Amino acid sequence: MKKEIHIFFTALMFFTRIPCPKWVNHDSENLRLSSKYFPLVGIIVGSIGAIVFYGASFIFSVEVSILLSMFSTIYATGAFHEDGFADVCDGFGGGWTKDKILLIMKDSRLGTYGTIGLVLILSIKFAALRETETYFVPLILISGHALSRFIATSLIFTHPYVRDTENSKAKPAAKSMSVRSLLISGIFGIAPLFFFKNPMIFLTLIPMYLSKMFLAAKFKKWIGGQTGDCAGAVQQLSEIVFYLTSIALWKYTW
Repeated sequence: MKKEIHIFFTALMFFTRIPCPKWVNHDSENLRLSSKYFPLVGIIVGSIGAIVFYGASFIFSVEVSILLSMFSTIYATGAFHEDGFADVCDGFGGGWTKDKILLIMKDSRLGTYGTIGLVLILSIKFAALRETETYFVPLILISGHALSRFIATSLIFTHPYVRDTENSKAKPAAKSMSVRSLLISGIFGIAPLFFFKNPMIFLTLIPMYLSKMFLAAKFKKWIGGQTGDCAGAVQQLSEIVFYLTSIALWKYTW
């Protein structure tokens, strides 16, 4: 149990800015095993966004509350996944060979493709949450953050890590994943959906996984697998797919 707690805090420390106990360190083995807790980290991050939205809604408009909620989750994670998404946009937008794509994604500077991608994905996220029924937003946020991280971990399970550099800090987390870890990740990822009264919400899994398959096919074609940035891109895309699908289900089935 103590080992598992250490592994969980390793995931929390690596993927967020949330303070962790001082005895938690960046042990590569614990980081490799921590992928099963990514969705649990998502539940925590989503809960932060949900609490901020709920509290802000007593004072501000829905629009301002959503923006504050988005800011809180981005701040809590240090824009970790947004950065990965932007890097993928730049790499696959400007690179035409595997080496060039990987080189661009490694560059810390933000390019045109990354800028446009971030603006669009954040805009869609805001618009989707604004269109969601207000009383559903907190649960939608928690579910979206948890489930999208499970979809991202499935990429780690199905596709090999392709960077050969030992200096990549995300390598242990993105390199491999066991079936047991994937199942644990799935339990944490899907758990929030059981709080919805309508079981149709589980249908969101289909388009979310299809979005993962769409990106995974591109990753496989151009670089032969995935990197930590690729997993971040899958998380961001599947998150907004969850929001959009939830809206569609609410309009036509609820």
